[in-house]
Amino acid sequence: NANTGIAVGIASNICSFNLREICETTAALIRDPDHDIKSTLPAPDFTGGCQIIYDENVINQVYETGRGSIKLRAKYVYDKSANCIDILSIPATTTCEVIIEKVIDLVKQGKVKEISDIRDETGIDGLKITIDLKRGIDADKLMTKLYRFTTLEDSYACNFNVLIAGSPKVLGIRQILEEWTAWRTDSVKRRIFFVLGKKKEKLHLLKGLKRILLDIDKAIRIIRETEEEAEVIPNLMIGFGIDQVQAEYVAEIKLRNINKEYILKRVAETSALQDEIEDLEDTLAKPGRIRKIIINELEDVKKKYAVPRRTEIVYSHEMPEEPDEE
Repeated sequence: NANTGIAVGIASNICSFNLREICETTAALIRDPDHDIKSTLPAPDFTGGCQIIYDENVINQVYETGRGSIKLRAKYVYDKSANCIDILSIPATTTCEVIIEKVIDLVKQGKVKEISDIRDETGIDGLKITIDLKRGIDADKLMTKLYRFTTLEDSYACNFNVLIAGSPKVLGIRQILEEWTAWRTDSVKRRIFFVLGKKKEKLHLLKGLKRILLDIDKAIRIIRETEEEAEVIPNLMIGFGIDQVQAEYVAEIKLRNINKEYILKRVAETSALQDEIEDLEDTLAKPGRIRKIIINELEDVKKKYAVPRRTEIVYSHEMPEEPDEE
């Protein structure tokens, strides 16, 4: 989860990643602990879009140590007919107001003379900052200058500081995913154990019911011949060799349910429950089956919630060289 926070002497700054890529990477790591993470998780993915200037050394450092500074830059298009630049996404570390104020300040100082107007046109279609240009201006050269002077190009300082068993630790991607897998394994085990307990309780009740249903006439006779209501449960327990929980369950059965169809259904349910309990116990005993459950759940999350990658990866060697100041 993307997260930014600060406390006394502790800060945390975790960038966002693409959900599909995270699910695929985690599943791959569960299958193979030596999986190459970058093959399925190439870079962070910021929901606001923008571009990541990909530097392999920096990405390696962030992935291995949990610290590093990733360069982000805004995406733009040049509208020739209107002679303007439309900025359609900005780094996650800045805002439209900060960018516009800085550009206005640069124009006032005379450092940027190519701009005639700038305005925020963000609306229902998404973020949009429009910069009107003077005639004969090269849009790409102007943007190179603005990248240098404003937060249209900014750095995201990663600090993957997380709480592990109550203690803060700075971890790399692989370590975080391993910790998550260990926590998830424990969660799945506890869930299965809870379901198993419920099914055992139900089976226990049905076993008591089965004993009664084999001789329903005897059960009715015991209830009819018991003088005090408080003695019904103890008498059923003595008559059929069942415990108090089973006897109370039986005593609550309605008269309309004492028929052949009801009896056959309960007997069949008992058999099915025993099979389910055996399967759950086998799952708890085999780590491989637990891992398979986690992988299947990750696949379900991916199918249900995954969205295409929004942040474009631009490799540093593909970037145009900045022109010298005239």
